[in-house]
Formats: sequence, structure tokens, C-alpha cells
Amino acid sequence: MTALRRLLDALPLSVLLIASLTLGLAPFVPEPHIWEKLKMLAAGELTQTIDILDLAMHAAPWLLLALKLTVGRRPVG
Repeated sequence: MTALRRLLDALPLSVLLIASLTLGLAPFVPEPHIWEKLKMLAAGELTQTIDILDLAMHAAPWLLLALKLTVGRRPVG
């Protein structure tokens, strides 16, 4: 857990926000790619390896941001 905390401490929150909003949502039109892949996952249609890897790549910035906001927080006091 300490290695994860060091990694999260090294990543600035602003970089994770920008990565999530650009890489995580690209392409923006007609709908974000991650949304399309999540719909495929919910429908059970996410079977191709490229689609699974594509979901992982578009979800990575969001997962790191969520970890930074939860696990990366230092206890108060």
C-alpha cells in the first residue's frame, strides 16, 4: 500500500483531472468512448480483446483520479 501511496503522491491532482477529461472522454463526439465501452460491458457485448484493452486505457485516468481522491488522502490530525 505504501508504493501505491507514493505513486499517488507523485501524481499532481491537476494532471489527473486533465487526463481524465481528455484521454478518459476522447473522442467527444458523438459520445465519449468510455461510455460506449461501459454500455457494451453492461450489455455483455465486450468480448473482443481490443475492446477490453480500450476500456482499460480510457478508464485508467478515472481510476487513478478516484484512487488519488480516496486512498491518497492523508488523515487529518
